[in-house]
Amino acid sequence: MAERILGFDEYRTLTEQAPILIWRANTATECDYFNQRWLEFTGRTLEQELGNGWAEGVHVDDFQRCLNTYLEAFADRKAFEMEYRLLRHDGVYRWIFDRGAPFYNDDGSFAGYIGSCIDITEQVEGREAIRIAHENEIERLRNLLPICSVCKKVRNDSGFWQEVELYLLEKSDILCSHGLCPSCFTSLYPDLADKISKEVHNPE
Repeated sequence: MAERILGFDEYRTLTEQAPILIWRANTATECDYFNQRWLEFTGRTLEQELGNGWAEGVHVDDFQRCLNTYLEAFADRKAFEMEYRLLRHDGVYRWIFDRGAPFYNDDGSFAGYIGSCIDITEQVEGREAIRIAHENEIERLRNLLPICSVCKKVRNDSGFWQEVELYLLEKSDILCSHGLCPSCFTSLYPDLADKISKEVHNPE
């Protein structure tokens, strides 16, 4: 099968209609092209995005990290990947995965960078949900108190077993007083418990 070479118009159509956001930067690090998908995402014109205008849509908390990654890669002529929040046309910040790489002219001279972006908001939110659930589980296990089912001693942080009263005293300002609950009193002193019960229910 003969190899078919795409014409300029076909390449342009593919670039504009591709289901990803595409950008290009010149040798001065300024962006000089955004495809139609990018403009539809941001709701801004090409003129607004050119140069460093696109950075106006980057979340303030992500901007410096994003800029540092971009400029460091640019200086070293290396590909880069980064995640940041970009303002969508409806006023909602969406997490973007941005991958950029240097490109060169036919003579081998450096021509700038080309990048592509995809929306990864669902993946980022999923990772965050897993992280929170993991931290909650760790916290729950951290608060799990090992107690002997027979003598009721507590295993402390050093692995030693100690009386629960001492453990509580070390961990808080709680002071313990000793007594007998009704069930234990009845079990240990059945005759006395029976006598007291009769006196309560059948007073003279």
